[in-house]
Amino acid sequence: MPLQGKDAHDAATSAQQDAAAASAPETEEAPFWKRLTLEEMSPAQWESLCDGCARCCLNKLEDWDTGEIVWTAIACELLDEDSCRCRDYPNRHDFVPDCIPLDPKTVRTLTWLPPTCGYRLIAEGHDLYWWHPLVSGDPETVHEAGISTSGRTISESDIPVEEYEDYIVAWPGELPEPEKPKG
Repeated sequence: MPLQGKDAHDAATSAQQDAAAASAPETEEAPFWKRLTLEEMSPAQWESLCDGCARCCLNKLEDWDTGEIVWTAIACELLDEDSCRCRDYPNRHDFVPDCIPLDPKTVRTLTWLPPTCGYRLIAEGHDLYWWHPLVSGDPETVHEAGISTSGRTISESDIPVEEYEDYIVAWPGELPEPEKPKG
């Protein structure tokens, strides 16, 4: 069961510290995301797979005829556009009933999860990217690498639903190739 609020933050921080320690000397065992399945992860490990990009918090539109899903630059009203975190994570379903809780089964069925998503990457047998906080040890690298939605969104509370089509964007579903900083 995923943790929420301060518990999720504390758990993610603890998991990041564990990951940093696990990746240091070669005599240590591999980081948890390389040796455990999604189902085997603890709640703290599960929560720490979220890199904080907030791409999943963008509104999407589905073509009723074709089933095609497209992204918009319109963010959930609860998204803090600077930190790319939910303003009320523990109670988000009270305010946003269509917010989809992620679990191992759901992650494997949602075709719209971004290609950078830690949950999706691990479910598909891939490693996390260098900007992921579990790899970098720094929650800011997801922003520094330009992966997060920071500075690229508008709140859904500012846009009438009839105008959502005017905000269709492709970048959330694309895999960028930011260069890892040298040094």
